[in-house]
Amino acid sequence: MTIIAFPAARVPAHLSEPPATATAIAIATATATASATAPSLETSHVATHPHQGMPPFDESGKPLSFFEFWPMWAFYPPVMLYAVWLMLRHRSVLLPTAANPSFPGGGFFGESKADILTMAMRYIPQWVAPFVRVTRPLQLADVQAECNAALATMAAAGLALPVVAKPDLGCRGAGVKLMRSPADVTAYLQAFPAGATLLLQRLVPFEGEAGIFYCRRPGQAQGRIVSITLKYFPHVIGDGKRTLRQLVVDDPRAGKLQHLYLKRHLQRLDGVPAQGEAVRLAFAGSHSRGAIFRDGTALVTPQMEAAFDAISQRMPEFHFGRFDVRFADFAQVQRGSGFTIVEVNGAGAESTHIWDRNTSLLQAWRDLMRQYRWLFEIGAANRKRGFAVMRWADFVRDYKREKQLTPLYPATD
Repeated sequence: MTIIAFPAARVPAHLSEPPATATAIAIATATATASATAPSLETSHVATHPHQGMPPFDESGKPLSFFEFWPMWAFYPPVMLYAVWLMLRHRSVLLPTAANPSFPGGGFFGESKADILTMAMRYIPQWVAPFVRVTRPLQLADVQAECNAALATMAAAGLALPVVAKPDLGCRGAGVKLMRSPADVTAYLQAFPAGATLLLQRLVPFEGEAGIFYCRRPGQAQGRIVSITLKYFPHVIGDGKRTLRQLVVDDPRAGKLQHLYLKRHLQRLDGVPAQGEAVRLAFAGSHSRGAIFRDGTALVTPQMEAAFDAISQRMPEFHFGRFDVRFADFAQVQRGSGFTIVEVNGAGAESTHIWDRNTSLLQAWRDLMRQYRWLFEIGAANRKRGFAVMRWADFVRDYKREKQLTPLYPATD
């Protein structure tokens, strides 16, 4: 098993400090929002205050849009046809891979999360949740020894359980699980594919999560936040009478998505949550895994946009992508502080605000087409500046690797 980590570093939580040097790339304590203090293991899936720190959660009206959980083959064809037109117009299929020249493949597909986060740690360490990278051996032997080595490396990097385990390659929340104990780490490694790489990342112990989509054309003085997705984690509230299974089935939204929630709580489905007890149904902030998405784009403030622009411009040749952030109070995020980056997604990122239940199908298609137009225009501008698109052989290799690995990952929490 290969484990990569770096010594912990202490850095100030503001943007005016110079970036860390390459030799001091920190898998390190980042900001106050990435505090080592995590919720107790017993309450990691049970929140006393659902949606704490988020804008008010409106449950009135319809629980889902009619297309929100359509299969990909039904939803995406109009967008893909538009993308094909852009490919013909710009005379390049892989032009999006030039959108972010500092990212592997522009972050379009099959990119390494660890490589991108390591690069982010070099330039914006105070904003990134620390992690270690672990690669399982091709020849599997003693998984307990692997677990012990991973825990020792975590400790050397200043990390302690609980942490979040996630595959290095993958999207849509595949394989994301909360590690509460050494036994969880052992079980995760046991189920993880041989030869594949995973991240163990500090748990940011807050309910608040959002996807902040940023765009800046090459040569443009200042970029913009073009989309905000507010991610609400689904809960049911106990009444001291109904079982957890009954609460899920009876919930207006969860009852329509039982296939996403019930299998994650098999051991307690027949238990009766106490009166007022809030039970969190999903851990990963992924819509396809059951998180509730709301369009928060109207909540952008000048201070927030300036903060994300400064962060983005500190990362060399980053022009297009989404920051997934966690926070204790969204009002503080609007003031340009108080958040921790848990992932940086590049050219393959999606403006996920479209999965708001009130977004119309036509508007969702329009927004994604606009996103693709910007992506190709940025790629074309970078190509004109001398940056090359990804080679076909490399793209096919990375595409096949991710597609082969994703079905083999452990089930998502």
